[in-house]
Amino acid sequence: MSSKPLLDDCFLHDKDRLRHHEAIEILKDRMSTAVVEKETLRLEDAFERILAEDITAPRNIPLADNSAVDGYAFRQADFDEAGGFFRLQQRIAAGHASDATLAPWAAARIFTGAVMPPGADTVAMQEDCETHVQDGQDFVIVPQGLKTGANCRKAGEDVAEGTTILSSGHLMRPQDLAAIASTGLANVNVYRKLKVALVSTGDEIRRPGDPITVGDVYDSNHFLLRGLCATVPVEIEDLGILKDDAELVEQTLRDAAKHFDVILTTGGASRGEEDHILQALDTLGQRHMWQLAIKPGRPMMFGNIGTCVFLGLPGNPVAAMICFLLYARPVLNVLAGGAFLQAQGFQVPSAFEVPKKKPDRREFYRGYLGRDRNGKTTAHKFMRDGSGLITGLREADGLIEIPEDATSVNEGDLVTFLPFSSFGIR
Repeated sequence: MSSKPLLDDCFLHDKDRLRHHEAIEILKDRMSTAVVEKETLRLEDAFERILAEDITAPRNIPLADNSAVDGYAFRQADFDEAGGFFRLQQRIAAGHASDATLAPWAAARIFTGAVMPPGADTVAMQEDCETHVQDGQDFVIVPQGLKTGANCRKAGEDVAEGTTILSSGHLMRPQDLAAIASTGLANVNVYRKLKVALVSTGDEIRRPGDPITVGDVYDSNHFLLRGLCATVPVEIEDLGILKDDAELVEQTLRDAAKHFDVILTTGGASRGEEDHILQALDTLGQRHMWQLAIKPGRPMMFGNIGTCVFLGLPGNPVAAMICFLLYARPVLNVLAGGAFLQAQGFQVPSAFEVPKKKPDRREFYRGYLGRDRNGKTTAHKFMRDGSGLITGLREADGLIEIPEDATSVNEGDLVTFLPFSSFGIR
């Protein structure tokens, strides 16, 4: 972990509840740099890791002019004089460049990816050409209408030498690995994975496989958050389920802060007598954010214990997932060396109605896209709004975002749809 203090003053806000954009600004302001070290990996191991260096093309890609098709390479300037009738001078396969300059009124049999012979600038596709032999010499007849440079890939056409292909902070995708491989680099510098302690809380919480009685619930949040954390480069360590014991909670968080970059908890974020997470954070460290004007997910905590970042999510699964996507995921990505991730939504007409919505609160509905009778894309809302209903998360394709100033939603109103794919969820 970085020795530089990540957060060094107590943030006090004069509002009881922060609006969504205010919470985002606080997180952006406090989360600006990586807290993890760098390491060098083989390119094949760098998928879904964050680059810790710029990748620059050391040479042109492709390195030389080459053919985009199987066919015949020739000099376009000779076309009219030769009447499209060229003698075959040489044969060039991929990986076997020719140093022989193409003579006037001559063509080369060439294959896809093969380097263009010196002097040639155009390639005719083999299926458009006719070949024949005259007086023991092979000839090819090239069709009319080809422009200079047809079917020829120029050196540097993909990337010119010196171009920055990828920048530090980029999360590596398969196409990015291909781009780096095309430069010839076998190893890359990346940030090591962020170390995250995952904590569940509550006397009533049980793990799948354990017996359950009336009043108990299985710990769905643990598995939900493990999956969500996989959308950023982190290493998760399960600290288990903390009972509602103030001393135990405080000691566990104190110990975890010494060994992890981030502590991520669910539950215990309110001010109930058995909600000890909030009190432990205030005792051990500093709280910079709490009580948001959103639904679901009001009791969202953000703070620090020393140099360890603390993220406290609500206990209800829907609220936990929404707060993770909106607030925790961007923070984790920044700490891991990347950018502050914010989902890109788009506006579509609503296919539902909400007769009355509380003002001054941003709401996020679980929803999916459909089509109306005219084939136009519309947003549909999951019918039940309970923040403990995992079914809505499972059946949804994304979130429908309703701003603070809206007091109702009518069918046909434009609403913002945030697809789960924009949060890195397949």
